[in-house]
Amino acid sequence: MKSPCSSIIQFVFVLLLSYHCWVTFGNIHATSSVPNENLFLHCLSMHSDNFSSISKVIYTRNNSSFSSILDFSIQNLRFSTPTTPKPQVIVTPLKESHVQAAVKCSQKYGMQVRVRSGGHDYEGSSYVSNYHVPFVVIDLINLSSISVDAEAKTAWVQAGATIGELYHAIAEKSKTLAFPGGVCPTVGVGGHFSGGGYGFLMRKYGLAADNVVDAHLIVVNGRLLDRKSMGEDLFWAIRGGGGASFGVIVAWKIKLVTVPETVTAFIVNRTLEQNATKIVDRWQYVADKLHEDLYIRVFLSSAASSRRGKKTIRASFESLFLGGADTLLPLMQQSFPELGLVKQDCIEMSWIESVMYFAEFRGQSLDVLLNRTQPNVRFFKAKSDFVKEPMPEIAFLGIYEKFYEKEAEDAEISFTPYGGIMNEISDFETPFPYRAGTIYKIQHMVHWEEEGSEASQRHINWIRRLYSYMAPYVSKNPRAAYVNCRDLDIGTNNKGYTSYKQASIWGLKYFNKNFNRLVRVKTMVDAGNFFRNEQSFPPLSSRKKNRD
Repeated sequence: MKSPCSSIIQFVFVLLLSYHCWVTFGNIHATSSVPNENLFLHCLSMHSDNFSSISKVIYTRNNSSFSSILDFSIQNLRFSTPTTPKPQVIVTPLKESHVQAAVKCSQKYGMQVRVRSGGHDYEGSSYVSNYHVPFVVIDLINLSSISVDAEAKTAWVQAGATIGELYHAIAEKSKTLAFPGGVCPTVGVGGHFSGGGYGFLMRKYGLAADNVVDAHLIVVNGRLLDRKSMGEDLFWAIRGGGGASFGVIVAWKIKLVTVPETVTAFIVNRTLEQNATKIVDRWQYVADKLHEDLYIRVFLSSAASSRRGKKTIRASFESLFLGGADTLLPLMQQSFPELGLVKQDCIEMSWIESVMYFAEFRGQSLDVLLNRTQPNVRFFKAKSDFVKEPMPEIAFLGIYEKFYEKEAEDAEISFTPYGGIMNEISDFETPFPYRAGTIYKIQHMVHWEEEGSEASQRHINWIRRLYSYMAPYVSKNPRAAYVNCRDLDIGTNNKGYTSYKQASIWGLKYFNKNFNRLVRVKTMVDAGNFFRNEQSFPPLSSRKKNRD
């Protein structure tokens, strides 16, 4: 039996510890403009096993580092303006318990949550809220460890790591292992994998999400779940349905894929004067039928013409082949001779060197892949489409006219080929529904550097006109879109209650028939709709249960 003296000493110790934490957070953030903010900060301290460690990863607007922490991972200057809504607090967790504390305390004190991995969300939804409510950004930048098991051909990668960091870690362990993720090395794996994730290996090995075998997810009650404890429905949902509706993904376990020691890459440019239209037209008929080891994507953009003062259109054909040039050349001659590929166009290299090549880092140290910042962050707006039937040649003439307009000086359209293993994976295997029957995916994108709302609106209006023009030539009922190319133009939720019908306006475009199952999973794991944003799944619950 404990003595009264012992009990009193323990009580006093706990009281002093609590007071110390309250004073620490109170002094740092005493000028908060939000009544619940200090209570939220105190709550974080109470839910942390180490007061000093969590205090080092919390930034309010009064903190001198707040702006630099917020701006560091902003990849679109449209969401870095004086009028952009800012979070009340940024938390940069060092461990999973910090995430759990942020989730619990945000709920308790009415703060919404945004989760940022690499900051590449096209509409800034990982660090901006358009609902004009207090919100917290959980920035996973410090949760970026990677553990590669080359023998088992697997890796655990925390959600704050970038694709570049992952590729670097794989290359350190093996010359013949790879992962079928994206091209841009600064993209965070948290959002990339949860939305699908496509790249140069997709025709051989599928999307990034197709190669996820386990995950760690923190759900609304603060529990940390793995695949076994979350169940197959939730595990299915986070591999292509986006993780932001269901909780905070903190780590992925992925299976690595085998590549030959030597691969071949090429980038071949053709202009209108070099018969680009005919070549692109032919590409539409062969790109999804090529051998699965061969991937060729196309970029269309405006370029200076050989005629002085004139513009033309350039088609850039970028390709990766899993093999040597001597095998590639006869394959191209048989399947796509219209391009006119010659041996001088081909460069043999390792897979990791191809990553560097397409990221425009050729000749530099592999360590450049560890850089989390882009060399040139600009304003941009993007949209996406899927194509099931080749577009007629005349359609390209209308695209060219749009690209000759002033707002299109730094615009491009990319065509990503499907086929290969993508034809063999069911539309229902993951939430990503566009597999067999799709020829290629389109990404429409426009960049600009001119500041101001007027300039932004001009360029956004331009891409909307292009998108409208493309309507007759792309998928219909629904007009499909890719969630990792987020586009709020196709529909958004309300600030508070959003009906299934309203959410289906955008949800069916991203997920087609998988939208229904995603809503059911949302209802199962977050019936109160805590994890919500402009395009999150609404739970099938009553209006009363939904928070404003």
